[in-house]
Amino acid sequence: MNILYLHGLDSKLSPEKKAILEKYGKVHAPEVNYYTNPDAIKTYLNSCTGLDINVVMGSSMGGFAAYYVSNALVRPALLFNPALKKRSVPQNIPSEISYNNLKHIVIGQRDGVVAPADTLSFLSENFNPVTNIHVHLAPGLDHNIPVEFFEKEVKAFLERL
Repeated sequence: MNILYLHGLDSKLSPEKKAILEKYGKVHAPEVNYYTNPDAIKTYLNSCTGLDINVVMGSSMGGFAAYYVSNALVRPALLFNPALKKRSVPQNIPSEISYNNLKHIVIGQRDGVVAPADTLSFLSENFNPVTNIHVHLAPGLDHNIPVEFFEKEVKAFLERL
């Protein structure tokens, strides 16, 4: 399995989380500077040309990008606190949108960076009848995803496939 992991605005994939993902397959975790690159989605898509990506994952700004990359690749996505509605850094969104078969979205109910209500509002405003969406509202979870929680969500997501 090839896993594409997209990092957040000021973060990278930690070695601990990478080790968890490597239990399931080969991890591709390209780095993008969102501040200087308003076309991060296009950059991510170009970075996986020639790779047979099976799943897309991302957190925060990476969750935003993963949402659209998974649509373009028609692959399932696991998104942690995705910045779908609002972002502090401008990003271009593809005008052509397709939808894939599964999105597992984890929303920390105590997230002070990406407002949980904004994510739910985005999902409601962009509802479509063909995407299988699983939303996990996690009480007590803030913006940062603890390693143990990450591991449980990755396992639950991959078991759905």
